[in-house]
Amino acid sequence: MSAASIATAAYLVAALLFILSLAGLSKHETARQGWTYGVVGMVVALAATVGLTVHDSPVRTTTVLIVVAAIGIGAVVGLWRARIVQMTGMPELIALLHSFVGLAAVLVGWASYIEVERNGLGGFTGSLLRIHHAEVFIGIFIGAVTFTGSVVANLKLSARIKSAPLVLPGKNLLNLLALLAFAVLTALFVIHPSSWAIIAVTAIALLFGWHLVASIGGGDMPVVVSMLNSYSGWAAAASGFLLNNDLLIVTGALVGSSGAYLSFIMCKAMNRSFLSVIAGGFGIEAPSGSDDGEQGEHRETSAEETADLLANASRVVITPGYGMAVAQAQHPVAELTRLLRDRGVDVRFAIHPVAGRLPGHMNVLLAEAKVPYDIVLEMDEINDELADTDVVLVIGANDTVNPAAAEDPTSPIAGMPVLRVWEAANVVVFKRSMASGYAGVQNPLFFRENTAMLFGDAKTRVDEIVGVLAAARAVPALV
Repeated sequence: MSAASIATAAYLVAALLFILSLAGLSKHETARQGWTYGVVGMVVALAATVGLTVHDSPVRTTTVLIVVAAIGIGAVVGLWRARIVQMTGMPELIALLHSFVGLAAVLVGWASYIEVERNGLGGFTGSLLRIHHAEVFIGIFIGAVTFTGSVVANLKLSARIKSAPLVLPGKNLLNLLALLAFAVLTALFVIHPSSWAIIAVTAIALLFGWHLVASIGGGDMPVVVSMLNSYSGWAAAASGFLLNNDLLIVTGALVGSSGAYLSFIMCKAMNRSFLSVIAGGFGIEAPSGSDDGEQGEHRETSAEETADLLANASRVVITPGYGMAVAQAQHPVAELTRLLRDRGVDVRFAIHPVAGRLPGHMNVLLAEAKVPYDIVLEMDEINDELADTDVVLVIGANDTVNPAAAEDPTSPIAGMPVLRVWEAANVVVFKRSMASGYAGVQNPLFFRENTAMLFGDAKTRVDEIVGVLAAARAVPALV
């Protein structure tokens, strides 16, 4: 068998493993297995690509050294970042990784232009050459948009720039003009390729990507990260066409389509228009100070009172949010869950689709703390049962439990599906202060008669509750 046929067979195996990986990652119970499929598939793909590259290279020794050095540097950086990143930093890290894919697509497009258009390599003629022109141009545009858009998302999520949306005069018109310029330049480049057109589309795409994501508020960043994931997939597929690499095309299409579908699901969960996501026209937050004031008097509680409330409850629902991730409270929460279940209390978790700043963020945290998968339920599975719940613990969640979304048509988050925790008999909100949520909207839940605020670090407060419950349980054994 030739090296090309072996590589093709390996690519087919890798593609199947990637598909199995996506299937596995769709469920809690099979997520670890799906991750394993993905890792094995990437190893197979990388080995086949390196082998084929070295085989076809006229200077094999030099090629081997370059490839090994590149893989080594990437592996060291990747392992270093994976070891030091906190779970709260995963969203911005993923956004940064998306930017690398976009930058790679831009570089591949430029390299292909130089190789084919200027040096006449590749053997393209006639209509095939024009198709190649279009591939180069589209690949550079998608890659550049992904690159700067992901950089902005990273900066917003890491609080290096303000999370509020950038609202320039005529921002929608600016976006339309950028798309129109791209279409015109593409047509001109296909007819008569030139360096100035490549430079122009790269600059326009970089600015367009920056403006597209800068115009979106921080509260909508989970959807943005998901959409950028889709963009990075299409950028990878475009690179696959230019490099004549079937696996890169398939992998890019898988990432692009799955990311787009996930974005669609999240848009429904946030009552957003899918087309508006692509256009960067959604996510306008409440004007500063318009909804930040308190809307009544709140009632405070203590860890001891909360423990007593939980000890006398039959059904408890825990609703985690980004605040739980920041406080690293998932392990005490898991211990609290174990204690309550040992007492015969029915404990379950209610997960909003956009809880945290990344799809599945809360699920990963709870899985890390060994919380049983079968008691972790999605919003649609548990919302109708909250009215029959004795106690709801809201740990670090805010916008996803805001009743204004369902009751106030003038609210910036009006229409967004939320967890109806206020329907429970008692609600305890773990929070550091009365500040508004990430979307900049005050939460009327905090002022409800059946709501009590437990201020302080979530991890410390949950530890205190666990201590009270554990001590109360130990008393009968000493009598």
